Amino acid sequence: MIESVGQIARDESHFEIGGPAGVIEAALGLPDAPAQPVLAIVCHPLPTGGGTMHNKVVTMTARALRESGVTVLRFNFRGVGHSEGAFDEGRGELDDLRAVAAWARAQYPNHALWLAGFSFGSWIALRACVELQASALITIAPPVGRDWDFASVLLPTVPWLVIQGDVDEIVDADAVRHWVAGLSKPPQLIEMEGASHFFHRKLMDLRGVVKAGIRGWLPLPPSA
Repeated sequence: MIESVGQIARDESHFEIGGPAGVIEAALGLPDAPAQPVLAIVCHPLPTGGGTMHNKVVTMTARALRESGVTVLRFNFRGVGHSEGAFDEGRGELDDLRAVAAWARAQYPNHALWLAGFSFGSWIALRACVELQASALITIAPPVGRDWDFASVLLPTVPWLVIQGDVDEIVDADAVRHWVAGLSKPPQLIEMEGASHFFHRKLMDLRGVVKAGIRGWLPLPPSA
């Protein structure tokens, strides 16, 4: 069952969604700019590495989207924060995203659904993109070459942006570059010079890259 708790208000509201492992903690941010008919779900990095929906890369991505007129939904995977359940190596986390997307579509039936994710969250978002019929995808520092299977993922054909720091100490930037180049329909890859995995001292640059990258995807003319 999908349900929300609390009133969705201006700016950002925190509430709960019923998920397959119990409560899913979520936060909804309304646009800071003239609203677009778009809702983006942003997935956080690896729970066992301390990843939460409050991660700075996640919140900066959400800020960039909101400043572009997009409604943004962040949530904690199972076992993180107030979300119930336990880490499930990506299987249950994909189910969590399915539940959150079902809630989003019920609440915003006339909005396009976009998916975004950082690190582990980008792998979850990528895996869900085709199934959930998302209209666009943003993957930041996708963990290619690590513990997650990118080879068997059904790849989307929608607008897709990959953002990768060139001095990432966790994800091999060369592996990401070669993976993107080997895809039959490669996404747009933006490599950020001097950016580490967590974009230390580069978060404002990341904000600009996201805003510029999605500008052409917006259904309505963006504000100046």
